[in-house]
Amino acid sequence: MPEPVKKPISAFARKPKTQEAEEGSSVIFEAETEKPDAKVKWQCNSKDIASDSKYIIAADGNKHSLTIKVITKEDASVYAVIAGGSKVKFELKVVSQPGGRLRCCCCAFEVSVCSPTGCNVITAHKDLTGLFTEKPQSGEVTVGENITFVAKVNAESLLKKPTVKWFKGKWMDLASKSGKHLQLKETYDRNTKVYTFEMHIIAAKANFAGGYRCEVSSKDKFDSCNFDLTVHGDSTDGNDDSGELDFSTLLKKRTVQVHTETDVDVWNILSQAPPTEYEKIAFQYGITDLRGMLKRLKKMKKEEKKSEAFLKKLDPAYQVSKGHKIKLAVEVANSDIEVKWLKNGQEIQPTGRYIFESVGNMRYLTINHCSLADDAAYTCKVGEEKCTTELFVKEPPILVVKNLEDQMVMKGERVELECEVSEEGANVKWLDKDGVELTRDESFKYRFKKDGCKHVLIINEATKEDCGHYKVKTNGGESVAEVLVQEKELEVYQSIADLTVKAKDQAVFKCEVSDENVRGTWYKNGVEVKPDARVNITHIGRIHKLTIDDVKPEDEGDYTFVPDGYAYNLSAKLNFLEVKIDYVPRQDPPKIHLDCMGRTAESTIVVVAGNKLRLDVPITGDPAPTVIWTKGEKVRQMKEGDGRVHVETTKGHCVFTIECAERQDEGIYSVVVRNPAGEDTADIHVKVVDVPDPPMAPTILSVGEDSCVVQWEPPLFDGGQPIIGYVLERKKLKSYRWMRLNFDPYPETTYEAKRMIEGVPYEMRIYAVNSIGMSRHSPASQPFVPIAPTSEPLGLCVDNVSDTSITLKWRRPERIGSADLEGYGIEYCKEGTDEWIPAMEGLTERTSTVIKGLTTGDKLQFRVRAYNMAGPSAPATLAQPVTIREIMQRPKIWLPRNLRQTLIKKVGDIMNIVIPFQGKPRPKVTWSKDGEPLDPTLASVRNSEVDTIFFIRKTERKHSGKYELQVQIENVEDKAAVTLQVVDLPGPPEALKIVDTWGFNVALEWKPPKDNGNCEITGYTIQKADKKTMEWYTVHDQYRRTHCVVSDLIMGNEYVFRVFSINLVGLSPEPYCTKDSVYIQKTGIIYKPPNYKDHDFTEAPKFTRPLVDRSVIAGYNATLSCAVRGIPKPKVTWYKNKMDISNEAKYRMISKQGVLTLEIRKPCPFDGGVYTCKAVNDSGEDTVECKLEVRRK
Repeated sequence: MPEPVKKPISAFARKPKTQEAEEGSSVIFEAETEKPDAKVKWQCNSKDIASDSKYIIAADGNKHSLTIKVITKEDASVYAVIAGGSKVKFELKVVSQPGGRLRCCCCAFEVSVCSPTGCNVITAHKDLTGLFTEKPQSGEVTVGENITFVAKVNAESLLKKPTVKWFKGKWMDLASKSGKHLQLKETYDRNTKVYTFEMHIIAAKANFAGGYRCEVSSKDKFDSCNFDLTVHGDSTDGNDDSGELDFSTLLKKRTVQVHTETDVDVWNILSQAPPTEYEKIAFQYGITDLRGMLKRLKKMKKEEKKSEAFLKKLDPAYQVSKGHKIKLAVEVANSDIEVKWLKNGQEIQPTGRYIFESVGNMRYLTINHCSLADDAAYTCKVGEEKCTTELFVKEPPILVVKNLEDQMVMKGERVELECEVSEEGANVKWLDKDGVELTRDESFKYRFKKDGCKHVLIINEATKEDCGHYKVKTNGGESVAEVLVQEKELEVYQSIADLTVKAKDQAVFKCEVSDENVRGTWYKNGVEVKPDARVNITHIGRIHKLTIDDVKPEDEGDYTFVPDGYAYNLSAKLNFLEVKIDYVPRQDPPKIHLDCMGRTAESTIVVVAGNKLRLDVPITGDPAPTVIWTKGEKVRQMKEGDGRVHVETTKGHCVFTIECAERQDEGIYSVVVRNPAGEDTADIHVKVVDVPDPPMAPTILSVGEDSCVVQWEPPLFDGGQPIIGYVLERKKLKSYRWMRLNFDPYPETTYEAKRMIEGVPYEMRIYAVNSIGMSRHSPASQPFVPIAPTSEPLGLCVDNVSDTSITLKWRRPERIGSADLEGYGIEYCKEGTDEWIPAMEGLTERTSTVIKGLTTGDKLQFRVRAYNMAGPSAPATLAQPVTIREIMQRPKIWLPRNLRQTLIKKVGDIMNIVIPFQGKPRPKVTWSKDGEPLDPTLASVRNSEVDTIFFIRKTERKHSGKYELQVQIENVEDKAAVTLQVVDLPGPPEALKIVDTWGFNVALEWKPPKDNGNCEITGYTIQKADKKTMEWYTVHDQYRRTHCVVSDLIMGNEYVFRVFSINLVGLSPEPYCTKDSVYIQKTGIIYKPPNYKDHDFTEAPKFTRPLVDRSVIAGYNATLSCAVRGIPKPKVTWYKNKMDISNEAKYRMISKQGVLTLEIRKPCPFDGGVYTCKAVNDSGEDTVECKLEVRRK
């Protein structure tokens, strides 16, 4: 069994307490340890304190003290004492003295202590704790502009260079996002030893808004700072010179959609996801312990009971990034109680990574440099009670730092695709050409290898079926490479050799290659050799033979064997040796014996560059002639050797040899033989053929989604043989491996290369091929990126048409692709023609446009195309041509629903209403007030083509009234009315008097105010005051009647009363007070009550709320309501057009506490008319009526 873990015991027997002291005084903090020899360390703001003139640290056995002299405001901070693994925090609070000036004995500055009457206040210094000397601050930026965030770190106290990371949200590391819009910079000042870290955001976009975090770490020190970035939309609507009353510009709806990346909480995702998704989520967010995660997830779903020991428990789960630190906090009920911290049920001992802290009732567990081993369940235990949480350690996203490279291998060889990721031991997925994940199988076709950060996919014995794109994928990136498998490279086991044969002999050229299935073609001087009676071509296994029987002089030449499908050739020379035996008399003139003199194409001697040229010329003559070889004007005499050229003469022969023939060796060679008897001359035409020169750099004509069209010019020199075709290669710009695109020579000079990856830059190069071989490669083309044009714009339609202009609008294309959208091009075409005319210069970025300057009456067809780097998309066209002519439309006012009722505004409010209307051509808009033309000084009006704005900057009582809007086009018009009621505070009530006094009661009576504030008086507030104190107390609030009784007055006091008026706005500014006071007499006075007559409570019916005219929509239930009073309760009868409807089922009559309601169920237009309500009792009768209008839907 494992050894039991010891219980952690605090190192302090007595802990220092928080103290409060005045400026200029001294303070002593005392602590007592359990062991007398314990080492104690004092800290201020997590920095060690040393003894000096300011601080005195003393130790006597197990008693320790810290003395702070001449306290100043700067000494107010959090202090700590540390012994072993225990750390106790306490505070020093500094109180200012009530005046005067203090001088600090340890600092060369003065502190002003000010009284409340005032003096200049000293600005507080900037207090920065941790590693930052300057923290990045929150900022705002407009779309398209730049902004920079700066963080500074002082490195004087650091042992190594600080490391800074910038994050957006919780987990997005911005180091991997550096590019066009984001740049991270770092500078170091050697004089001040300050590191400056900058984050530059260039051409900000709306989705850049959100919360950011800057983290700095150096060995065991860590600090972080949060800041926000707000991105404002670019305000492009409206005119700059429209003035401050350009209400149509001010009120245009501008919606800026800001897409912020939400913070990902893996715990919430796990708790809500089905069990089938756990493995996928674990891979996506870097959770490796899937089994442990499921166990803890099951435990966390149990309900927790209310605890008595804990005031605040741990959260259900915490999440932290690998390498960061986290602090777990609980609040206990008893500040002196000790707690235990457990990890997966095992008690934790304090170490450098696990730090326990106790501050008041708070208990903290800090875990530094979290690793995957810290991913566990943590428990805080107090006695028998405990609270548990789950800590998830999240690994940062795994990035592919070194991409895969394309591979081209021979059939049967092994393929190794290698990549490098950002962290060792990371999990990656390999996907084949069909997007299916690769796994180990029984045939061991695929093998996977890990070596630190390197991951390798091995494909054994590659075949043609293995060609395609392979992908490696992590939870933070991916990389793609293409594998091409070529047939096995041909090897030559035995090459053909030069032959010298005599007439009538047999010449046999023989070669052996590695593949017995490879066929080939034999050439003589670049011309294909056809078998006949003398020439025999055989292919047996790996051996190819060319046999020539009965050799003749015309068989002499260069013979070449070219294997089919390979840019490869084998060459040899056939030399014809003719022996003639003639009787040569003395003094025989020299004679050159050649069958052909090289003056025709058929007799030209062809040699392949690099091969040996041997001219063996039979000669006769007695005495032996002298041989002179010439080429053009250059004469070469007989020598043993001259560099590459060798001339030798034997009896009956002169031999001219050029080792490794070159292109400049081509020409007409002359041989001259002389002796005393005469001379003879012969010309030999030699042609040197070679591989062609490399073509010029190819040009990319166009690109597509996964292809490009490349064009090139033929080489300047074809090598003396016609160009058979070309071989093309491509590679990724950042790769070093070229991939061949065709194995058979391609005869054209324009080629469409396919199977590329969109968005990846490539280069192309070309080889020229003739019958001799392949040229060197051409220079690489300019880098290009395969990009497809976007799809066509969506929803093209006509928004508006006038006599000379048209407004079009559309939506963005459904597919944009990897390139940014550059804009839209608009064209139009007259009906009956095929000429498309650009509607504007350049492109527009908007999805709507107004085309002006058109001719009235023309029928035009319009189309819109989206443009990106690849060019224009397919056009979006209108369904039919459009006639350029204003469309007549009747004027109609669309009065908003809230303006159909009385509009109530307070005095001083701003009134701004927008009323839309329609009508073409633009209607004439007229405002009037109470039947009179609107005074321009009373209100401001601004009209546009589609709405009118009525604006009053500061409302007054005189603005109340009925405003009428009229829109008119020629003789057709439409009207709408808006009623404005400007309300104000009411005036005070009038004629307040004391009507009667009895016992402890007083009856008051008053009259309504003369000025009701232009709205109904809703009540009154009655207050009383004792004349001794004159303190006012409210007796009744929101009292609706104009008389009341004030009760519960105190005997022997004298009272005065006042009343406020209340309306919709509020209380009247001034009350009305009683002129007289009331004295509440003491007991002993006999009250003689007056004689009252019995009150007659009968009352004739009277409607307190009349019926209101209504306009309703057919098919929806409608109600008519009124209120009636009367004693005894009156009998109510409803009439429609003076016909009793009491017994009709369509109507429902409701009476509740004097409120009468008639409900009309699903009315139709025939239910419209005059409705009457009649109330009758013994004291009289009363009627009320209204008009009901039923509109169709």
